[in-house]
Amino acid sequence: MSTVEERYQVAKEHYAEIGVDTDKVLERLQNVKISMHCWQGDDVKGFLTPAGELTGGIMSTGNYPGAAHTPDQLRQDVEKAYSLIPGKHKLNLHAIYLDTDETVDLNEIEPRHFEKWVNWAKEQGIGLDFNPTFFSHPMMKDGFTLAHPDKEVRDYWIEHGKRSRRVAEYFGKELGETCYTNFWVPDGFKDNPVDRLSPRRRLMESLDEIFSEEIDEKYNVDTVESKLFGLGAEAYTVGSHEFYMGYGISRGKTILMDAGHFHPTEVISNKISSLSLFSDKLMLHVSRPVRWDSDHVVIMDDELQDIAKEIVRNDLLDRTAIGLDFFDATINRIAAWVVGTRNTQKALLKAMLEPTEQLRDMENKFDFTSRLVYTEDLKDFPYADVWNYFCLKNNVPVGLDWLQDVRDYEAKILAER
Repeated sequence: MSTVEERYQVAKEHYAEIGVDTDKVLERLQNVKISMHCWQGDDVKGFLTPAGELTGGIMSTGNYPGAAHTPDQLRQDVEKAYSLIPGKHKLNLHAIYLDTDETVDLNEIEPRHFEKWVNWAKEQGIGLDFNPTFFSHPMMKDGFTLAHPDKEVRDYWIEHGKRSRRVAEYFGKELGETCYTNFWVPDGFKDNPVDRLSPRRRLMESLDEIFSEEIDEKYNVDTVESKLFGLGAEAYTVGSHEFYMGYGISRGKTILMDAGHFHPTEVISNKISSLSLFSDKLMLHVSRPVRWDSDHVVIMDDELQDIAKEIVRNDLLDRTAIGLDFFDATINRIAAWVVGTRNTQKALLKAMLEPTEQLRDMENKFDFTSRLVYTEDLKDFPYADVWNYFCLKNNVPVGLDWLQDVRDYEAKILAER
């Protein structure tokens, strides 16, 4: 403890030399909530039906022991992960993670089917976000849901969407924290279609019907998420980036950008500033694609740091909801949550520790030499000492110490499943 505090004081002085108050930075970071996704804990199986084959372009590989099989087990694992992550955050639930003894289909879900999650969230002091589940269900037919040409199929999924928004509203009212509800549908064709327009018109009309019920954004914010392609929809995805950019801006809906849902050479960090000019809110799914939307655990790579810089440098923290989206069944699932969430926080911290106003002033004066020197030298600044102090203040393990906690939990809890 004394070593961490001593190193922090040295780092604090170092950053003060370039006009950065690390105490204020840590106060700011303390208020940033990351929406951690529930589906890392069980490989996107959920509890609606006995675990079956994933559909809709979803694939989780690996068979690491200890996956959660019940809502109680999942909550237990999430609690363990939160105990190793500094700060208070949110949990993102998919609709298939309902907790009820009733036999319920997706077009029948109601707030009461998630009451246990709400009570647990109150105990934990966290918020909840929500996702309708438009995959892994018999009513996903021919690779389509809301854009299917059969009205019966569309109506089923429209009802699911409507009910999902009411569940989200319930979350917001009960927890006193806005629920962000993410609409992503995997509809698309494996090979080149003749008609690209009609499915998009059907998707637009289906979404219009879902959103026809007015819900106060104090409780629920609707977000729409694009994708370039998916398994089984390699040639054409109905809900493309262009579709949702137009839909979101014209309908007043928040656009969600997933780091893995674009061309392999395309990044979302470069899109944030543009989108912020035309939308009051933004939502991100921080993920890590490896050649495709493979949802690898978030690491401290260049794109993660660039995402954080764009949010912080442009003062968009209050307008940006940050969620995680990855699932890896080849490693300890709790460790995956901790690594991904802590890295996202670290990236935000590094961005906050920049002397943004000074850097902007250099740029406005076309002093590119100073801009280059400062941004390069900042890479060597002791941000890790500030991070370790942040962990210490939040009573979570510093450095690698948390890994032993995960190993102990694996031996005592996960090995028994």
